[in-house]
Formats: sequence, C-alpha cells, structure tokens
Amino acid sequence: MKILHTSDWHLGKQLRKVGLSEDLQLFFDWLLQTIEQEHIDVLLMSGDLFDLSNPSQAAMQQYYQFLRKAIRLPKPCKIIITAGNHDSPAVVNAPKELLDALDISVVAAATDDISDVFVSVKINDQPLVIAAVPFLRDRDIRRSATGESYEDKTTLVREGIRQFYADVNTHYREHHTGKPFIVMGHLFVQGAAISESERDIQVGNQAGVESSIFGDDPHYVALGHIHKPQTAGAPHIRYSGSPIPLSFSERDNQKQVLILEWKNGTFDIQTREIPAWRRLLRLSGTLAEVMEKLHTYQPGSTLPDLLELRVQEPQESAEAIRQLMEVVQQPPIEGVHIIDYRIQFDNQAKRTDELLDSNDQISRYTPTEIFKKRLAQENDLEDKEKLMAAFLEVLEGLGD
Repeated sequence: MKILHTSDWHLGKQLRKVGLSEDLQLFFDWLLQTIEQEHIDVLLMSGDLFDLSNPSQAAMQQYYQFLRKAIRLPKPCKIIITAGNHDSPAVVNAPKELLDALDISVVAAATDDISDVFVSVKINDQPLVIAAVPFLRDRDIRRSATGESYEDKTTLVREGIRQFYADVNTHYREHHTGKPFIVMGHLFVQGAAISESERDIQVGNQAGVESSIFGDDPHYVALGHIHKPQTAGAPHIRYSGSPIPLSFSERDNQKQVLILEWKNGTFDIQTREIPAWRRLLRLSGTLAEVMEKLHTYQPGSTLPDLLELRVQEPQESAEAIRQLMEVVQQPPIEGVHIIDYRIQFDNQAKRTDELLDSNDQISRYTPTEIFKKRLAQENDLEDKEKLMAAFLEVLEGLGD
C-alpha cells in the first residue's frame, strides 16, 4: 500500500493581493499525475484546506474540481481530509454525506465519540487504520472556568490535546491493534520552524505541544499547520508543508509531498519534490543597485515571478521615492509582479524596524503585525506579552 501525505493547501490564498489559484491549479495537476504514476492508494490532506473560514465561490469550485478529477483516476484512491485552524467546520462538513458516497472522508471537528475520527481502509486485503484528527479547537477539548488566567487556559488547552491523542491511541489498541496505524493532526509541535505565513494566533494560543503526545502506537504521524517540510521530534512524525510558498519567508523552501509505503511492518518514507512554477525574490540595496538588479533580471517561470524591493539610501530624497514608485507602477521587464516595496533612509530617525515611504498602505500588514508595532511604541507599558495574548484571543474569535 502507498499513501501520500500533503497539507495546507490554503485555497483562496492571496499573497499581497496576488491570487495564488493558478499556482494551486498547477500543483493539483501535478498531484493527480503523481497519484497516478506512483499508484497511490490513499491521499491524506492534514488541514487548512481553505485560507479563510468563509471561502470564496472560486476557492470552493477549485476544491470540487480537484475532487471530481481525483475520483475519475483509473486506479481508485481513498481521500481523507481534515479541517485546520483556517477552516470552518461547517463549510468542510457541508458536503460530508455526498463525499462519503464518493469514498472521500472529511473530518472537520472533534466530537464526544472518539471513533468519529477513525477511518478504516483495506488495500489488497491489507487493513489500514487512520485517525483523522482535525484541528482541535479550544471549545472542543476543554471547559472554560470563570476567572482563569491566560496561563491556565494555555495549560488546559495543552492538556486537552494530550488527552485527545491518548484517547485515540487507547481506541486503536482496543479495536485495531496490530494493524498499520496513521494519525493525522493539525497543530504546532514544539521546536518546529515556522514562517511568517502561519498565524501567530494559533501558534501562540497552543504554545506548542511535545511530540511525545502522539505516543508509541502510530506508525506514522501526518501533520499539517507548519508550512516548512520537517520532522517533529522523530523521523515518523512529519509536517509535509504547504505545496506552494505562501509568504516571502518560504521563498527558499523546497516544497514536497511525502509518500509512505508499508514494508516489513513499518512505513518507508520518501519525499517527492514539487516543481516551482514561479519564484519569490527580494531585491535589496541602494536605489541604483536595486534598479540594476531589476533591469538585468531574467524571468523564466511558468507564472510571473513575485518581487519585493528593499531600498536603503544614505540621504532622504523625494526624488528616490519618485523613481521607486515609477518602477513599481511600471516594471521595466515582463514576467514579474512587484508586490511590495520599502525605502529606508540612513539619516531618518525612526524607532520602528522598517521605515516606509509616505505611500505605504496599512493593508500590507496583518492585524498582528500592526498591534506589535503599536506595542513597540510604548516603553513604559507592562505585561506586553499578556496584552498580545489577549489580542490574539480576540482575533481568534473573529476568525471562527
């Protein structure tokens, strides 16, 4: 049997107002081809199917078109999808009964019955058991208490996650012991390297759990939530990562999927690199240096490359700002989009880390980044960490 592990598709994602639907469509075409060529029996998608809890019609259509093509492959492939923190359980669950009839299992939220996350598959007379654990929301795994502190809440959330996975393992031992066992999850494991595209709110509120919570029963743990491919405490506990770069901090990451093959009582784990259909680049230096790099840049990607410009000038100059704006509005070469630019002057006294020209727009920043900048302006303010935690909690509530 062969299983393919992927996650964090983030359908509907925009990067600085540039839609990434074309990138994802190219990935889906590649994924379908890989499933067919590798004779994949089971596809695991470990959460963050959509980028927004209320996805656009275009994002929904792209999702269903992929599923339609997947079920028409010559060799049947069982598909199992869990919801992540960006997903609305109601949206993911809406077509559940119809998808079940097409041999597509979706698990959007935890319930009181632990057996609801279990999916059993038989491949060439070989049984396979998957615990399709979705993102475990606060309200699903703990009861709030009046007057509890932020530290109390974090501790209780961690304990709720630990207990849920302990119950998963108990159910496996009582009903499926001896069978190949995969656990899915969408969460932050301590020590994982994150990028700027993961929401601070979900990394912060759960504050990370130890990889030991998965126990000794699973033969493989298929994780989502972190966009950089990596192991998490053990070789068989892995983040597949997102299939395309979702922020400039991921521009150098080699994207991949993971393919598991059951051999001699264990899973042999192989990676398959995903092609890059466009480059994300940051051009830095003085205005003259950046202009030279831009004029000599040679695009050659399937999709237009996305560029950030970072200009550092010794003296404040309105002319430098004008020239930069002119280049941004009309790039001198084809095949690129300049989606962000910043200019900093050495002689300009500012307390922020990044200096912006007068045309900079607040829409370039996430709410978390704006709040961090505001906190940084207050020298005498105490308990900044608690204020940030409270802000993230409010933001989480708005995102559900």
